[in-house]
Amino acid sequence: MNKFLGTFVLAVLLFSCKPNNGSGKFTISGEIKGLPNQNIFLEELFFSGDRQPEVIDTAAVKDGKFELSGMAVAQGIYRLRLEKDRPVFIVINDENDLVLKADYTNLSMKTITVNSPANVLLKSFILETDSRRAVLKSSGEALKAMPVKTDSTYQAMEQAYNKGVTSYESYIIKFIDLTTNPVVAVFALGYTSNIDPDKLTGTIAGLDKRFVNNATVSNIVQQFKQIQAQVAQQKQVVKAKPQIGTQAPDLNMPTTDGKMLSLSSLKGKYVLVDFWASWCGPCRAENPNVVKAYNTYKDRNFTILGVSLDKNKTFWLEAIKTDGLPWNHISDLKQWESDAVGKYAIDGIPYNVLVDPQGKIIAEGLRGQDLEDKLAEVIK
Repeated sequence: MNKFLGTFVLAVLLFSCKPNNGSGKFTISGEIKGLPNQNIFLEELFFSGDRQPEVIDTAAVKDGKFELSGMAVAQGIYRLRLEKDRPVFIVINDENDLVLKADYTNLSMKTITVNSPANVLLKSFILETDSRRAVLKSSGEALKAMPVKTDSTYQAMEQAYNKGVTSYESYIIKFIDLTTNPVVAVFALGYTSNIDPDKLTGTIAGLDKRFVNNATVSNIVQQFKQIQAQVAQQKQVVKAKPQIGTQAPDLNMPTTDGKMLSLSSLKGKYVLVDFWASWCGPCRAENPNVVKAYNTYKDRNFTILGVSLDKNKTFWLEAIKTDGLPWNHISDLKQWESDAVGKYAIDGIPYNVLVDPQGKIIAEGLRGQDLEDKLAEVIK
């Protein structure tokens, strides 16, 4: 995780003094130096497809300082959303009194202070995964740059890269298996979208046994089982994702105002086809980075087509408005039964493909800094 607006998610790092099992009242006070005066909202996030983020408190930021409070029945994930700026802060309420310290001109995982066990744990996980992904990205680029794809040097590099992928996946799975905090464990599951669901079966079952009667865990376990069953069905029809270098499968679905729009109608531009949903926490956390990419390249023959796996149109529209996503959006409102899921063999979101002006896929699965780097490479 290198930049606040170019990351998968930024956890709020907090000072605190009293441990908390998540129940009862908690407060979040903070100081973000240099932040323009505006309102800040405390929202509860839900791991459920039928519940949108719910505002539970609002405060005015004055000279960068604010205080918010909420009531909770259990430990969960909350976010602080600014009224005028896109950055959001993710909070786990594992302490009764939480204090945020940050500098608005230098928002990053390393510069925000923290003293809350769950958020420290979350920070260590994100920084470690970011470091591992950077190594994988470097070795992957070196592999692609090799002029000869069959010699012993290339084969050795390819073997090392595949070993790195396996190590990365093993780290995430082991972290989820061993972490003592159920909310952090569920958050880490957001990093498994590219891991074969079959590899996660034991991990998911372990969560259910370790955190008995935890509503958040029970909910996510149930969702995983449903998704796993659906993916198994999809594998019988679609064996692999569309490959880089091939024509992107066309999509033709209703827009937010009910008109039909197809991916093929956008030929002539670079198009990031962004698969997401209002109920997908990792998708919502990634949205600020996608917004930044759009604003940087929208006048340079680039656009985005948002393809939602929502069921509820109201939630879909609210998420577009809340997250400030100004590009075209389409959805058949069939969630995992969507036509897009089969055509692109989607087994987890967020997911995206980058399509060139001729309609061919030139990259896939771009998140965080990888998205910025790829767009800078292809759009001159």
